[in-house]
Amino acid sequence: MSRFDKILKRFKSEPRDFTYEELIYLLNNLGFYENSKGHTSGSRVEFKDLFGRKLLLHKPHPNNIIKPYIIKSIINSLKEWRII
Repeated sequence: MSRFDKILKRFKSEPRDFTYEELIYLLNNLGFYENSKGHTSGSRVEFKDLFGRKLLLHKPHPNNIIKPYIIKSIINSLKEWRII
């Protein structure tokens, strides 16, 4: 099982300790790239793919853990788009 497969499986289980770096790795491998929307965006981040699909979220702070409701939202969007 590859690193990507392990992270995807872990992500689908909706862990409470999923890091922002793991999310970036996962989304990059699914064809999304990070767009910070300029210096006025603060912690808002947009992930886009080549088909124009967007995922909007806030970078986690002060720690690096993604909130469970954000994970559920991303999973729902990726399932709706039939990516996972």
